[in-house]
Amino acid sequence: MGVALVTGGTSGIGAAFARKLAARGYDLVLVARSEERLAEMATELRALGRTVEVLPSDLSVRADVQRVADRLEDPAHPIDMLVNNAGFGVHTRLLDPDVAAHDRAFEVMCRAVLVLSGAAARGMLPRGRGAIVNVSSTAGFITMGNYSAIKAWVTSYSEGLSVELKGTGISVTALCPGWVRTEFHDRAGIRSSSIPNSMWLDAEPVVDACLRDVDRGKVISIPTVRYRVLIWLARHAPKSAIRAISGSISSSRRKPVTA
Repeated sequence: MGVALVTGGTSGIGAAFARKLAARGYDLVLVARSEERLAEMATELRALGRTVEVLPSDLSVRADVQRVADRLEDPAHPIDMLVNNAGFGVHTRLLDPDVAAHDRAFEVMCRAVLVLSGAAARGMLPRGRGAIVNVSSTAGFITMGNYSAIKAWVTSYSEGLSVELKGTGISVTALCPGWVRTEFHDRAGIRSSSIPNSMWLDAEPVVDACLRDVDRGKVISIPTVRYRVLIWLARHAPKSAIRAISGSISSSRRKPVTA
């Protein structure tokens, strides 16, 4: 099948992508910050008979991003699929004078996506084939602070890139899942107990649905019928209603401040 590079490939959706792609016959290049977790995931995938390369990288550091971009454009070791999955929740309020968390979020989930997708596409163009998956979120269709704004950008960017690459043999897919059971919410300091059980998804079927959509050449992948219906409603509802719903969700998920 070729070689797939997955950022944030040691946990959550990224790890599910790594496992599913390995099962499809891809060799892997895994990118993450933790060398220990990279080694553990590499051992697991090599046991399946796959070749695994690891690139310890912090995608908030531009030099690290460039190192991954150089790997994507290496003609001697071509990449057939890029999964831009690295990311994290942004729980900082928009009025907070300290914008460090926002800066890091822009670097990892916007700039790195831009740089790595461009590098992957340039590496794929001479061969006339390839696939780019950018992990976005249904949060991009509502208005829950900077995370929603960032994911709206990822989805819009992916659509724009798909337009530029039309006819080249390279597909672009924005994966827009709902709430997925991973470490994501705990790391972000988000209270998840208020989210109804019916709205939770598991990472493996989310990735299965995305890869089916990649095979079909779909640009926007929204796993499950219930989320596709909800997002259709969000796209057609009055903006004032979306803001009211977003405010209610944000309030219910916010962890209380303790001394």
